[in-house]
Amino acid sequence: MAKYLLLKHYRGGPRPHPNAEASMDQWTPEEITAHIEFMRRFADDLAERGEFVDGQALAPDGEFVRYDGEGRPPVTDGPFAETKDLIAGWMIIDVESKERAYEAAAVLSSAPGKDGEPLHEWLEVRPFMVEPPVVE
Repeated sequence: MAKYLLLKHYRGGPRPHPNAEASMDQWTPEEITAHIEFMRRFADDLAERGEFVDGQALAPDGEFVRYDGEGRPPVTDGPFAETKDLIAGWMIIDVESKERAYEAAAVLSSAPGKDGEPLHEWLEVRPFMVEPPVVE
């Protein structure tokens, strides 16, 4: 088994599908509920297969923080990456192969959006490091 991080971006990816272009603030409450229920069912299906590890949705706001000397962490509200690059949420899965991770991501990409149509959104699939890289 190998762990993969499935990253959902706000309208990110190489070329957004038209169904993924309407932001969630343009959806009806029923469309939002249908999307969230799809995500829950998807996580439940993965859990039944023993593949679900964790997942969370993220708010679009946040701050950057860095070390800048003892007791002085600077906090700023920007500069942020373009909105399309912000992470909307994530899911961690533990699957047998990269192909299975891709298969799971493709199903997640079909979550309904505006007008109940599949979003066809791009998901970033990233493997967890098993061991730190060796420097020679």
